[in-house]
Amino acid sequence: MCGRYAQSRNQHELQLAFDLPEEALPENPDPRAWPPLEDLPPDYNISPGRPVYAVLGPPPQGTGRAEPGPASLHTMRWGLVPSWAKDRNIGYRMINARSETIADKPAFRTAFRRRRCLLPADAYYEWQLVGRDGRVEPSTSPVTDPHHKKRKSKAAKKPYAIRYPDGAPLAMAGIFERWRDPEADENDPAGWLWSCAVVTTDAAPALAHIHERMPVVLPPATWSTWLDPEARPDDLLHVLARTPADAFAVDEVSTDVNTIKNNAPDLLTPVAATSGPEPDTLF
Repeated sequence: MCGRYAQSRNQHELQLAFDLPEEALPENPDPRAWPPLEDLPPDYNISPGRPVYAVLGPPPQGTGRAEPGPASLHTMRWGLVPSWAKDRNIGYRMINARSETIADKPAFRTAFRRRRCLLPADAYYEWQLVGRDGRVEPSTSPVTDPHHKKRKSKAAKKPYAIRYPDGAPLAMAGIFERWRDPEADENDPAGWLWSCAVVTTDAAPALAHIHERMPVVLPPATWSTWLDPEARPDDLLHVLARTPADAFAVDEVSTDVNTIKNNAPDLLTPVAATSGPEPDTLF
């Protein structure tokens, strides 16, 4: 799964990294038709419910085929709120969408077909469980492990940061939705919420000792397909199997990241860089 990540780039840096045009949104854009774009500060411990940057492709065209590829940068809330939801707080339970069921599950299938995005990240965090006897084992998902809560409550959590070693941004596959607060006036711009979820998949062998799941990270060659509003479901499912996990750097980091109130660049500093000359190694 993906429950926490870091993203420190500003709008200009993201536009360069994702080859986006530096075009401002229309003045006072209609919140029903266009997600906002807000200046977000660097966030090294993004948790569900926080605003995040998202890269969107071109909108679908009524006739003909839209030109695929990254098109614009926006901000959304992390935690998908489907259009039919009665309460926005459902988003805290829908931060991830499983790639195995995304095409069929009612909460995600429409967004999968029509509303896909890239969620930029410096790194994502994952936790390995450490028992009282010092034995380590991978974390699990509550969807697949009926003993997930019990195992988690009895173990300490060892955090890792997963990223590209050259510092390039991760492009996590995402989906997004638009929701209107039923208690807000229909003319109130604040009554519209744009939200997103990270698509996840089974962990690659190189990462399965930490957690059984991982976010889908798309290499640049697949970005245009994922963002193409006319892409076929079979092509999209093929893209979801392309995470370049073998290229990732995997670093144990400080347990400071376990607490969401901690938010500083040093959360990404490998423990090996601060714990002495002969630290434990991951492999």
